[in-house]
Amino acid sequence: MGRTRQDVSTKLAAALKAQQDGVPLVVERQSFSQFASSWLTTVRPSLKPRTWYRYEQLLRVHALPAIGRLPLSKLAPQQLQALYAEMQANGSAPATIRQLHAVVHRALRQALRWNLVARNVADLVTAPRVPRTEMQVLSPEEARCLLEAARGDRLEALYVLALTTGMRQGEILALHWKDVDLDRGTVNVRFTLHHVRDGFVFTDPKSSRSRRQIALTEAARSALRQHRIAQAEERLRAGPAWQGQDLVFANPQGGPLDGTFLLRRRFHPLLGKAGLPKIRFHDLRHTAATLLLGQGIHAKIVSEMLGHSNIAITMDLYSHVTPTMQQEAARALDALLARP
Repeated sequence: MGRTRQDVSTKLAAALKAQQDGVPLVVERQSFSQFASSWLTTVRPSLKPRTWYRYEQLLRVHALPAIGRLPLSKLAPQQLQALYAEMQANGSAPATIRQLHAVVHRALRQALRWNLVARNVADLVTAPRVPRTEMQVLSPEEARCLLEAARGDRLEALYVLALTTGMRQGEILALHWKDVDLDRGTVNVRFTLHHVRDGFVFTDPKSSRSRRQIALTEAARSALRQHRIAQAEERLRAGPAWQGQDLVFANPQGGPLDGTFLLRRRFHPLLGKAGLPKIRFHDLRHTAATLLLGQGIHAKIVSEMLGHSNIAITMDLYSHVTPTMQQEAARALDALLARP
């Protein structure tokens, strides 16, 4: 027998009430793809642009081709597990699979709240472990070699800043001249730059502690002064084409500098010139922290410079420096307490 008019009326009333409450109208046998599209639309205002673009990319590239046509209410744990296994077999990094798992879990959690599914099947699926990435840290001698190779480079000041402040790449590329006080010798970290599908976006730093002021070394102040002079000459050459965004590190037209271009076309060739192994730009941040801790700078100060949310993160990341620090502390106590 077909549904009665009362059944239809009751379902329609419930759907309209859900829509008034901000829940999308439920389509019978809604596919995962249809739900994902609706969910991405509703969640977008609450996410940073780069985060939303990453969510959309993970779902579009990896999830929808495999499970997009499946009815949302019929999605089973085995199908998600099979998707992750296939991704791993095809060479996807464990970190990428875990990111996708986190996005699917969040989406299905919302579907559960909206009563579109009976359970969050992602709770029953295991994503692969992500091995901890081994940081590659430059020694003091290697750091000096890098700075020597960078002497006279258009972005010399950028490398000096990275090695002496421990700033993240996005923070350096988002730096504006109004955030730099060369007289006082400080920089204020207020933004981070991200390259998304539609261009570049400036967002708040990673956490509240990431909004910070960092003292500059004399080498960094000198390099930034020279960089400002060279940039003024670039601005004159560019004329009306200059974009004038007040960026410290910009492309030759004054616009944002692309991080991928920086890595592949500038940083890696510079490492080769210096005779150094290929490392990530982020490893300059690790190098700065390791050099500071190795010089006996208190971990609390290093943590503040790096913008970590607490000192425990700093000590965990740079535990390889701790044994040396403890040995130096023991020697210092020996010297202090030795009999005259």
